[in-house]
Amino acid sequence: MDLFETIQARQSVRAYQTAKVEPAKLEAILAAANQAPSAGNLQAYQIHVVRDKKTKQALAKAALDQAFVAQAPVVLVFCADPARSAARYGARGEGLYCVQDATIAAAYAQLAATALGLATCWVGAFDEEPVARAMHLLPGQRPIGIFTLGYPAESPPRAPRRSLAELVSDKGG
Repeated sequence: MDLFETIQARQSVRAYQTAKVEPAKLEAILAAANQAPSAGNLQAYQIHVVRDKKTKQALAKAALDQAFVAQAPVVLVFCADPARSAARYGARGEGLYCVQDATIAAAYAQLAATALGLATCWVGAFDEEPVARAMHLLPGQRPIGIFTLGYPAESPPRAPRRSLAELVSDKGG
């Protein structure tokens, strides 16, 4: 699958088969995330891999009781590391760049998963404090996204997208 086919194929899936994600595929997904651009190449984020049932249940509860989070074979939690970014970029790094870094890494991981025949769902609706507790995050680390991962057990209809004419403003020259 080429890049544009992968982008077109990616969609949010909330039902997963019980099949395990092969270690080589998970490693390839994490390696793709590691290649994402980041401010000053600081990679001011951390990726937590969760397979433990109890931890996945705690994450599902923290994600406003979205049960599918606990049912995914793997959950990735992308966390910003504000201190790592602030050391070079001050307040803007602490408040923005580290969040951008974590988000871009998650997007790369989603595309890699899709290219490997896996499905994902970005979960942004969650209470940060219970996620931080469940993940035993270091002080200052901030959860940015919960990301379910596995083989799809559904094929939801494609969500409509805004037209480019509505989305893009060309200030041209």
